[in-house]
Order: sequence, then structure tokens, then C-alpha cells
Amino acid sequence: MRLLLITVIIVGISVLLLGVRIFFTKNGKFPNSHVGGNKHLAKKGIFCAQTQDRMARKSLFEKQKEMLDEM
Repeated sequence: MRLLLITVIIVGISVLLLGVRIFFTKNGKFPNSHVGGNKHLAKKGIFCAQTQDRMARKSLFEKQKEMLDEM
């Protein structure tokens, strides 16, 4: 029981210390570590897999639409 209590205290302190900026600042937010949230990668044309898939599907549908319009 004592070991469980010590473990819970250590985990609680760790969570509190990891979240100091989030818990104690007015507009605290979790940092956006997603590829889509990185402006520098977007400038280089690097996007997340979901965005790249969406762009590829959109261009595919546009090509299909153009081919159907030509017929």
C-alpha cells in the first residue's frame, strides 16, 4: 500500500510539473506538434499524410471532371 501511495504521488508531481505552463498561464495550450501545424514545413510544401491524400484526391477528381467535360 505504501509503494502504491508513493507511486501515485510521484506520478501526480510529474504530471503537474509537465503541465506547469498549461495549468498556470492564462492562455495555456498544448504545443501543436502535428506536421500540419508547422508553418515552416508548409512553406516547403510538406504536409501531413491526411492533407496530402486530400489534395491528391481533389486533383484526381478535378482531372476526372475535366475528362468527362471533354467528352
